[in-house]
Amino acid sequence: IYLDGSVSGKYVDMAPAFHADATMFGYEGPELLKGPIQGLFEWIDEMGPSPDTTSQITHIDVSGTVATVRIEIDNLHGDRYTDFFTALKVDGQWKFVNKVFHIHAKAE
Repeated sequence: IYLDGSVSGKYVDMAPAFHADATMFGYEGPELLKGPIQGLFEWIDEMGPSPDTTSQITHIDVSGTVATVRIEIDNLHGDRYTDFFTALKVDGQWKFVNKVFHIHAKAE
């Protein structure tokens, strides 16, 4: 769901993957981006579709009702990202409650 929204450029496609109170942290250059996940949703809508984006889930670790997920994303609007998520099983459904990300330098 999260990755579908990244490709479509529509936050409504990714929002169901997140808890309503989810947060996000990461650096864009020297600037620390932090706050409610709504910031990601606004950015996705602003940037629009990214049909050439590819991704791979590289790690999932589950313990009962909590989990961590690592996703490598290539060519999201020309950039490469590593995303780490913490997830919680809420009312029987997995929801991301936090996202931290790294934008790789063009030479990485």
